[in-house]
Amino acid sequence: MGQRKVKVIMPKVNKILVAICFSEYCTDTFTYAAQLALQLQAELMVANVINVRDVHAISTIESMGYAVSTENYVKAIREERKGQLQNMIADSGFPKEKIKSVFRVGHPFDELIKMVEEENIDLVVTGSKGRSDHPRLLVGSVAERMFRHSPVSVLFYRET
Repeated sequence: MGQRKVKVIMPKVNKILVAICFSEYCTDTFTYAAQLALQLQAELMVANVINVRDVHAISTIESMGYAVSTENYVKAIREERKGQLQNMIADSGFPKEKIKSVFRVGHPFDELIKMVEEENIDLVVTGSKGRSDHPRLLVGSVAERMFRHSPVSVLFYRET
């Protein structure tokens, strides 16, 4: 039998969402997504979700009378992560004006799906591992759920 030629049709990628959690793996994931966006001439959106479970834990401690503030916790985490992101952007060489960054509080999977829909994202780039580095897991739980339920393609970046 003769070989069949397969024509691959690549849809245009206009917007890429890179989901980062600021773990040790995130800088490489961001750099990969930035390079991909440059090659595809796509917009780049960086998303970070402060897990609502962490916020609830701080709130519980606050309700016990300890001198902590949920509002201050969220503000401090946001500011710290914005600084880390600015460093990543500067190191990547990606034009700062072509990046949109979004920081939200919520359940990471739910918030990422909302962003995909609200921002008309064409492709999601995520790291294969998240904040918990369990040796037997191939991907983090949020990445795994994105893979299964995202309405757009998900590309896993795996450090080599």
